[in-house]
Amino acid sequence: MLSKTRISDPELYGLVCEELDRQEHNIEMIASESTAAVELMELSGCVFTSKTTEGYPGARFQAGSQVADKMEQLGNARARALYGAEHANLQPYSGSTANYGVYAAVLEPGDRVLGMRLDHGGHLTHGGSANFMSKFYDFIPYGLNRETELIDYEELERLAHERRPKLIVAGGSAYPRLIDYGRIAGIARSAGALLMVDMAHIAGLVAAKVIPSPVPHADFVTSSTTKTLCGPRGGMILCRAEHAKALDRGVFPGSLSSIHLNIMAAKVWMFQYAASDAFRATMEQVVRNSRALVGELTRHGFRVIGGGSDNHIVLVDLRSKKITGKLFQDALEYVGITVNKNMIPFDAEKPSVTSGVRIGTTAVSQRGLKEPEIVRIAELMARVADAPEDRAVLDACRADARVLIADFPLYPAECAP
Repeated sequence: MLSKTRISDPELYGLVCEELDRQEHNIEMIASESTAAVELMELSGCVFTSKTTEGYPGARFQAGSQVADKMEQLGNARARALYGAEHANLQPYSGSTANYGVYAAVLEPGDRVLGMRLDHGGHLTHGGSANFMSKFYDFIPYGLNRETELIDYEELERLAHERRPKLIVAGGSAYPRLIDYGRIAGIARSAGALLMVDMAHIAGLVAAKVIPSPVPHADFVTSSTTKTLCGPRGGMILCRAEHAKALDRGVFPGSLSSIHLNIMAAKVWMFQYAASDAFRATMEQVVRNSRALVGELTRHGFRVIGGGSDNHIVLVDLRSKKITGKLFQDALEYVGITVNKNMIPFDAEKPSVTSGVRIGTTAVSQRGLKEPEIVRIAELMARVADAPEDRAVLDACRADARVLIADFPLYPAECAP
């Protein structure tokens, strides 16, 4: 791969090689990351890159879209089958634009929406004040119970009945436990609201039937196609048949224009792979690795938010270690383990500093790491947390981390990008 770029732009080619080397020798534990299969990279740069089209199969605004129609219809059918959904739209460019597509489909400016607080594990597009959607809609935040660090369903129900939202948004970007979609759906119905579940982080686990699905309970389910789904950088929306026409209008022309057909082709391959036994086995290991990490970090004196993990996310409170999320993130990055600083519920630190980190197990599980390796990673994290600014300690941990990951190649030698 990249044989032409190597000749035409050696400087850029060198940067790609540098990034490949970084990934090869790095223990990737950012919860929103996964490793793209070679097929995904091939398809993301395939001839569909050259085709522009807008609209939907059979009703395009550009000629020459017959093959694109077949490809999009194949992807929609695979997505519906994978998730048991009545309707699918694969056109969104990301999980965020998938959310915007639903908003455009069912909301008017000023409509009220309940969404999980960003600092309690929600997402910017669920009502974060820094996101431009907050200028158009009246977002009301709900959050976690301070004692259990789980969703406060009683607060959510009270807010829904008091504020009468048009839409309730469930799902988050830093919530490690299962969500009771049935309970939230009941709350939405009783308050006269629609329910949208953002499953961007857990879509792969849902596809593999490792954790419960929100699809039977929600009016709309949005997702990115990376993270646990391990696909290309894009988005998708599933919905009930009764909302299909409104949703499709909300996506096009409501919130985007021409389609990234090359990325859609990669999504179509991804849905087939996500239905395989191999993918299911990986997702099962993702959860086992998360639970193993919870146990080992707890043994080393860390406090895990919510008491554990039911998915790929482990959210860690670092206050017992007397270090900040930023310091721990930076020290681990030097060692060769990437995580991200993250606010914990009721965090007193600034978002640029934080009292916690978010750790994910998807990418390491894809590479074949299992519980014995998770034990070694947790031990490295503990050593780093105890001496985050001691260069001798960090250098020793760095050497150990490189030895650990060397046994798990990023790509087979014969098909390395």
